[in-house]
Amino acid sequence: MSVTPVTPTWLDKGDNAWQMTAATLVGLQSVPGLVILYGSIVKKKWAVNSAFMALYAFAAVLICWVAWAYKMAFGKRLLPLWGKAGPALYQKYLVDQATLPSTAHYFKHGAHAGMIETPMLQLAYPIATMVYFQFVFAAITLILLAGSLLGRMNILAWMIFVPLWLTFSYTVGAFSLWGGGFLFHWGVIDYSGGYVIHLSSGVAGFTAAYWVGPRLTKDRERFPPNNILLTLAGAGLLWLGWAGFNGGDPYSANIDASMAVLNTNIAAAASLLTWTIIDVLVFGKPSVIGAVQGMITGLVCITPGAGVVQGWAALIMGIASGSIPWFTMMVVHKRVSLFQKVDDTLGVFHTHAVAGLLGGLLTGLFAEPTLCSFFLVVTNSRGAIYGSGGGQQFGRQLVGGLFIIGWNIVVTSIILVVIGIFVSLRMPDEQLVVGDDAVHGEEAYALWGDGEKFDMTKHGVEERIKSDEETVYETQSKQVTVEI
Repeated sequence: MSVTPVTPTWLDKGDNAWQMTAATLVGLQSVPGLVILYGSIVKKKWAVNSAFMALYAFAAVLICWVAWAYKMAFGKRLLPLWGKAGPALYQKYLVDQATLPSTAHYFKHGAHAGMIETPMLQLAYPIATMVYFQFVFAAITLILLAGSLLGRMNILAWMIFVPLWLTFSYTVGAFSLWGGGFLFHWGVIDYSGGYVIHLSSGVAGFTAAYWVGPRLTKDRERFPPNNILLTLAGAGLLWLGWAGFNGGDPYSANIDASMAVLNTNIAAAASLLTWTIIDVLVFGKPSVIGAVQGMITGLVCITPGAGVVQGWAALIMGIASGSIPWFTMMVVHKRVSLFQKVDDTLGVFHTHAVAGLLGGLLTGLFAEPTLCSFFLVVTNSRGAIYGSGGGQQFGRQLVGGLFIIGWNIVVTSIILVVIGIFVSLRMPDEQLVVGDDAVHGEEAYALWGDGEKFDMTKHGVEERIKSDEETVYETQSKQVTVEI
């Protein structure tokens, strides 16, 4: 390869092309993937609001990310759990070779104490690629969190919440586990975000749902998807996009990336089939929404160990993720009063927090030593089943998960309590009754004429026939009956 100002000696065009492709695949999981999934899996009166919450978060996270948050997650160390804030906007910085300056790992004991065990991570592409790649992970975390809050959170409160939670919660988990923080150097394995993304979004989403409050009672009792086929389209983008999600985290187009992509698909398929079989055995029929839930839990569960476990272990993790989150969602949820009180709209706690923690712990069992050596800075890392101190890895995984859980409960609570002082966290009941038209002046489906805006005298509560699921509108010569 000829050396020019745009092709320096350290640039690997293959790695750079794959990393930007992987980042775009993850971006497509959010936009349009989760935008479509959220807009279709909710009751039709919340389709626009649910899709917009995802779209807004994607845009807002990007601006915050390049303005200050990227360096908090992947820059120079400020604290054991946080990097120094700063912009990632200047040409001299962005075109330089990508490095993670806090990832140099030193021996802590013995004759080599204080000496380099693993050098600082240097990548074969520019910092601009790394900034873009890590942005899409930060964005999807906020969007997943939103799944717990659909159908009632004040949109203004959400707009304030996104940059605050990104700054004070996400960056801490990312730096601690990925950017060279204390959990990274202790050897906790989170290959691609089982803890940083899924456990944190599930716990934070459940915590936020507690503070925001529930949907209207009639919405909690009946919240049918408005378009299951579009839900499947969004789910398909999630599944295939996960090739970039897990395949991009070796930061190189190498054999570890290939292992991660294959394991990801094995676990997703096994989990979907397991969830579906349980649905048939218990309810007598397969559920399409249940299959989507099983697919998601499989993808989440394999994420913390995608490139460090063998294929047979990925199969076991898929079976576990199709059954244990099913049990917590279908059985435990109905028997524990806290789950009944907190309105987690899409069950993000079960599909992401439970599945993410499960995957992290199973990684502590199944992490294969040779595969670990391809990825981890702590040498001789291994899962418990491989002996030689592997049991310590399970303990590290447990402690790492507990840290993410505790941090997200506390920080999410503080952020929402502070926001609640200035802005109502929950929409007023008048807006909750109407939905999208009251909140945005727009609807996903034309119900009473093209371009007509919300009018309280026509569309307000006092003009509606009192029915849980149907509203009747008078027109000049006929009635139009529409399910809301």
